[in-house]
Formats: sequence, structure tokens, C-alpha cells
Amino acid sequence: MTRTNYSRRGVLKTGGLTATGLAMPTIFTASSASAFTNEPTGSSVKFGFNVPQTGPYAEEGLDELRAQELAVEHLNGIGDGGMLNTFSSKALDGTGILGKQVEFVTGDTQTKSDVARASAQSMIQKDGCIMINGGSSSGVAIAVQGLCQEAGVIFMAGLTHSNDTTGKDRKRNGFRHFFNGYMSGAALGPVLQGAYGTERRAYHLTADYTWGWTQQESIQAVTEAMGWETVQNVLTPVGAGDFSSYIAPVLNSGADVLILNHYGGDMVNSLTQAVQFGLKDKEVNGKNFEIIVPLYSELMAAGAGSNIQGVYGSMNWNWQLPDAGTAAFVRSFGEKYGFPPSGAAHTCYVQTLLYADAVTRAGSFNPCAVVEALEGFEFDGMGNGPVLYRAEDHQCFKDVLVMKGTENPTNQYDTLEIVEVTPRAQVEYAEDHPMFAGGDLGECNPGA
Repeated sequence: MTRTNYSRRGVLKTGGLTATGLAMPTIFTASSASAFTNEPTGSSVKFGFNVPQTGPYAEEGLDELRAQELAVEHLNGIGDGGMLNTFSSKALDGTGILGKQVEFVTGDTQTKSDVARASAQSMIQKDGCIMINGGSSSGVAIAVQGLCQEAGVIFMAGLTHSNDTTGKDRKRNGFRHFFNGYMSGAALGPVLQGAYGTERRAYHLTADYTWGWTQQESIQAVTEAMGWETVQNVLTPVGAGDFSSYIAPVLNSGADVLILNHYGGDMVNSLTQAVQFGLKDKEVNGKNFEIIVPLYSELMAAGAGSNIQGVYGSMNWNWQLPDAGTAAFVRSFGEKYGFPPSGAAHTCYVQTLLYADAVTRAGSFNPCAVVEALEGFEFDGMGNGPVLYRAEDHQCFKDVLVMKGTENPTNQYDTLEIVEVTPRAQVEYAEDHPMFAGGDLGECNPGA
């Protein structure tokens, strides 16, 4: 029986399993009372990039991986430095981290929590990774965050939008740069009210896991507060492919808005099928029927093609922003890969740099020193304006974008237009807000 491990740049290696089916730790160190899991002892330090390379969120995962590799190059002094040149913190200088060159291993989460957890466990136990970054599903992120807490390494979450990641499932060893469902609702609400009024009847199709549940709750709360009625919320399985059986009942529901709480390939399929059913051409309750996609990505918009035109949604970041940090990242990414980066790519790139910066400022790879350096950290120059890593829940607070599918695109990348840059103050909330209640960061775990 063999196990699969992804080594640097994705080269597959195989090795034996123990009788219990778990690989024994091979790089843990415990030389002193201050030792911690996978304390680097040589000339390099290793990161684990755990992303969906197959499955319904694979497009986002592969773009995350591109950005993660680019971040490592910039940390090691390869290329033009990207956002190292615009980051308000000047601790990083392109010579590695604390004198060590950065290496990485990769894994395929398949957008499955058990697979992602096993992959991260392998990265920690066999490959000696000191930090895990990635994921394009909140279910995956929450599972891996819990594992990292148990193992004593830092988890720098990638694309995870569920309120629960920094809500009831928050962990001291875990940090999230990406925004969340509450923030999407807070940003979208005023725009939707201005565009569609206060008397609407909404039908939700919702991905049946933590992200879908909390996004739907957030959007329903804000739309009902402005007068909309929620007709129905129907849960759909991740990776369903064919959503026609879920869309057909919308036609006779009396709803005049369809809200698709779907992401990745699922959103592309459900939106495409909704348009094929003629929903965007219908008039219901004396109003034009509308479709809303609360969480957008450039990759989803490209996959949906013309079906996306005129459809509102929200984003964490977009390559069209005019600030210096965005320009630096887009230039570096574009020169390496030949096209603009997605929001998923951006958040993984930024998270990788933020971890490296925290280690450098702390002068230590000890996860508890990193936690202390990140909690309450304020920074700028990374593409979202001034940002705060709130100490109480490890959630980043920054401006949020409201987007709309471009009506008359001029090129293949002109799929989404920025409607509004929602100021950070509008999307902030109390740490004990009911949608985020029940969580406890607990204590930092340095592991070994």
C-alpha cells in the first residue's frame, strides 16, 4: 500500500505507510523547551500550498497555485519583487526569510475536506511544512485550519468566504485575508436597492455546506431588511453539474430575483442554465426578472461568458483597481503567466507575503511569535487600501468591491466592471455579532 505526497513543484513521490495508515513525523524537532513543530534547521524553510487542482473549484485552485509560486519567487529574490515594492512593511528584502530560502510542496484538495486534511497532514508530517496556505472552499479551509491548530503550524487561509471561518470555527493558529458572506451582503445591499428597489421576491439556490449556508443567511438578512421577501431557499450539492431540476421550479414560484449562492464551476453551470431557461428575458410581478451572484471571480465570469452581463456580485479584489500594489502584482503575474490574476490568486499571494513578513518582524518561525506579529497588524500597499488583521478573530477588514458583468466587453478579460468600492467602515462588524458568535480562538499551539 502506498501513500501519495506532492513534493516541490508538484512532482509525485510515493512512500510506505505505517501500520496505522499514518506517516510518522520525520522532520519534527524537539531539541529544547522552546522547540516548535518543523522548526527549520537548515538553509531553507518549506511551505505547503494545498489547493483544488481537480473538481468544481479547480480553476480557482490552479490560479492560487500560480500566485503562490510567484510569491515564493519574490521572497527568494527572483523577478521584479511584485508587491514587496509597495507593501507598507519593509521587513522583507527578497533574500528569503530570516536567511533561509523558501521552498514549497503542493497538494490537491479536490474540494473535499477529508482529502484536504490528509494532504495537509502529509505536508506537515512528512514534508516538514511550517505553514499551510490555500483552499477554495470554506469546508476545506475550516478542516485544514483545525488540523493546523492541532499540529502547531500556521494556516494562512486562501479563498474561504464562510462567516464561520473566523466565526464559530476560528482558531488561534489560523488567519484569513479574504472577506466573508456578511461583508458581501453589507456591500451589495445598497447597490441592489438602488438598482432593483425595495419590493422584490427572491429565490435562493444555495451550495449545501458552510459557505453556502452563511452567505445565504447574510444576503437574506440584508435584502429582507430593505423590504425584499424571501420566497424559498433550496440547498444544492457541490459539483451537481446539472442544475436544471433546481431552476425549473423558480419559473412558477412568483419570485422575480434568483440569487445563486454558488461558486466556481457550479456557478458557471447554474447561471448558464438559468439563462437557457429564459429567466433573464422574463417579466414577473411587473418587473424584469434579475439574477444575482453574490460572490464573483474573474474565472467564473470568463466561464459564464455573455450570461454574466448585467449581473451584480461582490469581490475581495480585482485586477482593474488603480492602486500601486495592484499594478505591481498584475504586472508580475501577467509577465509570468500571460493573463491577469484572479481574486483567488491575489489573496493567496498576499497571505504568503503576510506570513513571511510576520516571521521577519517577529525574528522567529515559532507560530506563537507569528500569531503575535499578525494580531492587530495594520498594513497597506497590497491592493485593498488600509487593512487591519483584527486580533479578536483573525479576520482582515478592508474595502470590498461590488461588481457587475460588463455589458459591452472590449476584450476577453473585460468581463466584470467595478461598480463601487465599498469603504471598510461599511462592512465592519462587532466581534460578537450573532452571525459570528460561538467561536473561541483558544491558545496558540506551537506543537512539538
